[in-house]
Amino acid sequence: MNTVVATGPRVLLRRLREVMAGSGTAQERLDQVVQVIAANMVAEVCSVYLIRDGVLELFATEGLKPEAVHRTTLRLGEGLVGLIAEQRRPMALSDARSHPNFAYRPETGEEIYRSLAGVPILSGGREVGVLVVQNRTQRHYTEDEIEAMQTVAMVLAEMVDSLVGAGNGVHRAGLAELPARLSGTVLNEGMAGGVAVLHQPRVVVEQHVADDIDAEKTRLDEGIRVLRQQVDDMLRTAIAEPGGESREILEAYRMFAHDKGWASRMRAAVDGGLTAEAAVERVQVETRARMAEVSDAYLRERLNDLDDLANRLLRILTGQTASVAIESLPPDAVLVARNIGPAELLDYEKIRVKALVLEEGSMTSHVVIVARAMQIPVIGRVERLLEYVDDGDAILVDGDHGMVLLRPGEDVASAFAQNLAAREAESARHAALRDLPAVTQDGVRIVLNMNAGLLIDLANLDSTGAEGIGLYRTELHFMVRATMPNVAAQTEFYARVLERAEHRPVVFRTLDVGGDKMLPYLTRSDEQNPAMGWRAIRLSLDRPVLLRMQLRALLRAAAGRRLNVMFPMVAEVSEFVAASALLERERRRLENLGEPLPLEIRVGTMLEVPGLAWQLSALLPLVDFISIGSNDLLQFLFASDRGHPRLVDRYDVLSPPALKFLRHVVQTCDSAGVPVGLCGEAAGRPIEAMALIGLGLRNISMTAAAIGPVKMMIRSLDCRALAEYMADFYDLPDHSCRLRLENFARDRGVAV
Repeated sequence: MNTVVATGPRVLLRRLREVMAGSGTAQERLDQVVQVIAANMVAEVCSVYLIRDGVLELFATEGLKPEAVHRTTLRLGEGLVGLIAEQRRPMALSDARSHPNFAYRPETGEEIYRSLAGVPILSGGREVGVLVVQNRTQRHYTEDEIEAMQTVAMVLAEMVDSLVGAGNGVHRAGLAELPARLSGTVLNEGMAGGVAVLHQPRVVVEQHVADDIDAEKTRLDEGIRVLRQQVDDMLRTAIAEPGGESREILEAYRMFAHDKGWASRMRAAVDGGLTAEAAVERVQVETRARMAEVSDAYLRERLNDLDDLANRLLRILTGQTASVAIESLPPDAVLVARNIGPAELLDYEKIRVKALVLEEGSMTSHVVIVARAMQIPVIGRVERLLEYVDDGDAILVDGDHGMVLLRPGEDVASAFAQNLAAREAESARHAALRDLPAVTQDGVRIVLNMNAGLLIDLANLDSTGAEGIGLYRTELHFMVRATMPNVAAQTEFYARVLERAEHRPVVFRTLDVGGDKMLPYLTRSDEQNPAMGWRAIRLSLDRPVLLRMQLRALLRAAAGRRLNVMFPMVAEVSEFVAASALLERERRRLENLGEPLPLEIRVGTMLEVPGLAWQLSALLPLVDFISIGSNDLLQFLFASDRGHPRLVDRYDVLSPPALKFLRHVVQTCDSAGVPVGLCGEAAGRPIEAMALIGLGLRNISMTAAAIGPVKMMIRSLDCRALAEYMADFYDLPDHSCRLRLENFARDRGVAV
């Protein structure tokens, strides 16, 4: 019983099309569908469960007791059927009753059936039901049979609306009618208000079963050719534009458009009896199911590129040059989507898009990088977003605090407008300080640098008045690429960074990858504690060729200029010595080749591992500067995962032990005459920056948006009075000194 689908998938699809196009109610046609599937797959049972009011309900069956229809229900995750729906992936069991998730329903009469195979029924990427077959014997269902069931499930998805109807659990169920406040993760700061525009690139496939297989193959091949041409045209445009990240992203995007494996999977689906459109949709559903299982951010980004390409290909095959939303885009559009590809965002009119809100997304996702280039705020990871939003809804986006306000009342809208106006006025005040020095009331000069990681970030050097780049995260250039950049490509990129910075210094941090930031062209390993695992300098020293290539590129890019290099995650002096030796080796190599060298090379290290602070006496004679990485340092200092939602606010950088530790580092470096700075989130908040200055730091680096507020704080601060005020903080038993510092700022008129 484990050999073949009885009459083949093409025959099954044609028979299903006849049934679904026939007379009778939707329920009557579904009853016929399960009979046809059971006969075709030589199964004693075929059942369809659909989600209604949030639970799986048995809608039709061939083989189980008829009285169980519309009576038997399962929660998502309950029983094998519930597990298939929850995980959104197929399941095939020769002995279903031995599975720990097996849930017996006596009203169905299924106790006599041993084996089970089921696949989720997905519509628009969401689970709407489950298709199940069962047999009395221990049957081993083949991959061909599972694939046939998946194809049938895709066809069945088109019947769901007529069976369950709108507003009863499959759709929004009234969530998109009342005002709502949703929270998410800030991916690009800013505030905007406007009209919600649902990004709906999905095309409804009207015909799934092919009448002429050869004709469908020809249509698919022509569609793929047009798609590739479109991507090539976009790439040529990106190359002509300033920046660089969009080009790198589209290079990776182009690689997937030309991927032979993706095309062959769609052609195989056509061979199975599907139309060109249905074949694209079938492979797209598989891709989305894989996305749900992948936790690796880079792999999810790659799969999302394929999803984006499938949407484009569907529009080409159906003759739709653009989605309706793009054609009728309002002047104050706020794009709302589960996710969106970078190329799709570029399709929209830049001047009309005010913000982007996503159910998914990450700080390094390609679409967020493009959104930064478009200078629009982005909020991601908003749970159940699409269940709450309707096209045309009034929507307010607070990209500073990660809040989305839907259908706000007049009072909320008015308050938001006032906050937006105040923000714009404050930004104007900060902009007015751009060319003024960051000097305290008592004459202490503070160096304000900017953190960056992309070429598009460098435009902020002029607009903010930053004195340089205190931290350039080189790994982002590697993460937006599909392949490892060679020395020539890296050299060109770093040279462009230095050219954009002009006379201002740039501190390049070597690759901080590994752990949870793996590159696709590096060996991967599962780690329980990736933040403390095989990453940064540890990975670079174990893969010295990777580090040498980067150092060679930096040396060449800085020919005739000053080069500042620092190594991340150094835990002991020997690691710094080993990394510095590789830099010197590359310098000598270029010198021997007669290549031009940098005018000056300054080498430093990040101080992120607390243990390194107790080796400063051995380290300081070897380095030109120290940069404190407050983000990692504090999580290691407190043994607290800064990404854990229950711990994110548990410990405070303004606590006595943290301040005392930082003061020790600053004083030790000052005594040795070694410049010390700090880059990290702590530098970008005025109250924290004030404390850092009070304990002795005179060089801090932060996000571009933070420079204005921090400079305003500095110019209103009496540094000597603050240092005296903080003198008694360091041995206090308090959880935090934040309130004391806020009181100081209020009493002294410091702008925090």
